[in-house]
Parts: sequence; structure tokens; C-alpha cells
Amino acid sequence: MQRRYSIDPDIKKAETLPASFYRDPAVFEELKERVFAKTWQWVGDDSLLPPGNTVYPFVLLDKFLSEPMVLTRDREGVGRCLTNVCTHRGNIIVQNPGKPKTLVCGYHGRSFDLDGKFKSMPEFKTAENFPRPSDDLRPFHFAQWGPHLFVGLEPRFDVTEVFSIMNERVGFLPLHQFRRSDSLSKDYLVNCHWALYCDNYLEGFHIPFVHADLNKVVDYGQYTTVAYEHLNLQIGYADQSEVFELPAGHIDHGRHVAAYYFWLFPNMMFNFYPWGLSVNLVRPLSPNRTKVSFVSYVYDESKLGSGAGAMLDKVEREDEFVVEGVHNGLQSRYYPAGRFSPTREVGVHQFHRLLAEYLDDDPDSGAEKTSKT
Repeated sequence: MQRRYSIDPDIKKAETLPASFYRDPAVFEELKERVFAKTWQWVGDDSLLPPGNTVYPFVLLDKFLSEPMVLTRDREGVGRCLTNVCTHRGNIIVQNPGKPKTLVCGYHGRSFDLDGKFKSMPEFKTAENFPRPSDDLRPFHFAQWGPHLFVGLEPRFDVTEVFSIMNERVGFLPLHQFRRSDSLSKDYLVNCHWALYCDNYLEGFHIPFVHADLNKVVDYGQYTTVAYEHLNLQIGYADQSEVFELPAGHIDHGRHVAAYYFWLFPNMMFNFYPWGLSVNLVRPLSPNRTKVSFVSYVYDESKLGSGAGAMLDKVEREDEFVVEGVHNGLQSRYYPAGRFSPTREVGVHQFHRLLAEYLDDDPDSGAEKTSKT
């Protein structure tokens, strides 16, 4: 079968995705079902589901997937993700977070247990073949890493394998002691295709040219990229700035690590600094517009404002300027595609390969690759 997008597995030979990928509205729509419906999304932390019978309604990737969902946690502490659409007439069931014992639709009174099982329905005593399995609320995939909650519609990979890899580097950190900071969290609207924002994130190649202050902190010569299946890690090293106190036996013990930048396919970043964690969510809105959310969790306030994790807003503004420029450049009829730097763009190459594979519905075996960039 002729593949629409083919990215050579050899980065020394490969070309990037063509400019038409970023311009085509039909491809943008196709990404919803082929990529985002087949992967995972971070939805928040366990403060959304305190102990006891609790529910939390939300819309998954509003203005893009726009899937109504509800998180539930029962008295036994079991967390779940269910559709928030009543199986009777399609009404939204849960309007607000709360602590109900059952889920009751406010339209005609159909009720469900917190595991989604149909419980009761008025005026249906004479209905034949009722209730059926389809009268239960559809369950979705739900996973938790430390305090962080993830959901997926029909994910093609096991996200717990990703968590295991992340734990190799940051498992020593007490994630449950990290506290969300609303004052440090911020949303940005960027005039570009969402994948361009990820392209930029996935390489440190641009740091000396775009981020003068960050370049003074991070050792560009040691900057390292490690690619796994559906996960990418960039490691920023430093000589004198704020670095992690890594325990004995840690894979990087003895090295001056200033930041661990994890990217989870297709659109999530988990940036760990000595002061805490910045979760970055890249939400597509249109082929020309993207919402980027920075959600900050602080562990050591004394280390805020120094090291690689300082001036996040300034770094973001510098990135926006570049990716918006690239987005405008890709509108040119004379730019077909580019090439990858074999030493500096391993992460971008991995991202483009995954996008091509998912769009062609041809999963690949993701052997681990390591590149010191």
C-alpha cells in the first residue's frame, strides 16, 4: 500500500513532513480520529477526585475532540472515566463536580451507579429487552501516575509503560507533595498549527539562537535526547545553575541535571525542574490556532526563579515568535519539506514518524533510540 506520509527511519536520509500536512484542513480533521482518539490525555490531578463518592465532569479537548466525560471515584477509592452522555436521549448527565451516590440524568431521571452501570429508569416497565448492555454508560480508559490523571478514548498503547520509563528518572521525587500553583499557571494562544509547537519543543537545536538567557544556563554541548516508543526525553545539563540532588543509584547520579523534559505523544510535556513540575498541554483549535496551557506544581519554592526552570513565560514568548514565523513560512508554495539534523533533531524525527504511522494506521515497533545531541 502506498503510504501518504513516509518518513525514512534513517534520520540521515529522512525528510520532514511536507508543508501540506500543516496546511490541509482535511488532515487536521483526520488527526482527531487517527491520532488523538487513539492516544492519551492528561486531565489534571487527584484533587479533582477527593476520597468518597465524587464526580468531575469535563470535555476532553474542548473545541477539538469535544468529548463529554465524567471522572468518578467510589467509596472504595476506584477511579473511572465514563461518558457523560445519558444512554436514553443523549443529555449531559453531570453538570457540576460533587459527591453524589449515583448519577442521575436531569432530563428523564435515568440513573447509573458510579461505575456506569444502569440502575433505574421511570416509565420503562413495559419496554422489551430492557435494560441492555448499551444502556450502561460507556467506560473510557483511565490511568493514574502519582497524583496525575490520564484518560483515553481508544488508546493504541499502554500508558503505564510510559510511566515506568519516566519513573527511571523522576521516580525519586515525591509527586504527591507537589502543589499546584494557579499564580504560576497560564494559558497562551498561539497562531500556528499544534504540531509546529511540538516540533519546536522536541529539539534543543534552537536554544542558542532563540533563548539567549536559557542558553547561559543549559550546557548546549551536553544536551541529550532519548527517544522511546511514544515518549521522548530531553535532558538539560548545567555546570553552575540549580540542579537536581539525585540519589545514589540513580541512572544520572553524579551528573548536573538542570531539567528533565518529557514529551508524551502526541501533545503533552512534563518538564521537571529542581523547583517542581510544569505540565504543558498543546490543544489544537484550528489548523492556524493552538491553545497551550502551562500548569505548574511547586515542590521547593526556594528554587523558583533560578536555573533552567526560570523565566518560563519569557521562553514561551520566544518560542511563540519562532513557531508563528514557521507557520507563516509554510504557507509558501515554494517550500515542500525540510531535512532533519541527525545530531539535534532526533525528537522531531520521532514525532513525524509517529504521526505518519498513525495517519496510515500502521503501528511500528518502537525500539528505543538514544542520541546525544
